Amino acid sequence: MTDTRAENGVTARYSETDRERVLELETDGRTAAVAQNREGYGMLKVRETADGEELERYYGFDMAIDHAAELLGVRPDAVPVPEAASDMGM
Repeated sequence: MTDTRAENGVTARYSETDRERVLELETDGRTAAVAQNREGYGMLKVRETADGEELERYYGFDMAIDHAAELLGVRPDAVPVPEAASDMGM
């Protein structure tokens, strides 16, 4: 399953792997990713790329998006969230 949304110059792609739910974000050559285990519980991991090293973990989706937005150099409210990713977090 893939769900994509683009707004404010930011492209957000939600996908699922065998192990994780992943929200990949991109703008102007900068990337960030928010990942959660496939079962949909547990902390969210923020990375620079979908398969990159974990930078930080958060319980709340809002905090993870804030960090991802910082990596992208945009305001948190500029980050579009595809419908399939809207229930990420605890």
